[in-house]
Parts: sequence; structure tokens; C-alpha cells
Amino acid sequence: MEDLNAFLQPGMLVRHPEQPDWGTGQVQSNINGKISVNFREQGKVVINGFRVLLEPVFD
Repeated sequence: MEDLNAFLQPGMLVRHPEQPDWGTGQVQSNINGKISVNFREQGKVVINGFRVLLEPVFD
């Protein structure tokens, strides 16, 4: 299995493609495919990087 989000680093902004109402989130950590993201409207969420491809935000 491949980590789809291996390129994500702390501080990067992302969106969850299946949860647009969460808003933009900031990556807190990315360790062994577990990505901790603090979303504006949802709070802190841990995402399995092997199952969900987060969308980077370059605004």
C-alpha cells in the first residue's frame, strides 16, 4: 500500500475531498501515513493517508 500524502509536511494547508464543510486545514504532523490536520470548522482530525488523498491548498 502506498502513502498518497507522503509529500505533506507540517504547516501545509489542505482540504479533505469528501468533507468540504470542514474548510481548510493545516497539517500538524505526517508520521507513517497518519496525518494530523487541524481543520478550521472541524478541529483536529487524524487521517489515514493510505485511504484519503488530501488536496493541497496553495492560496
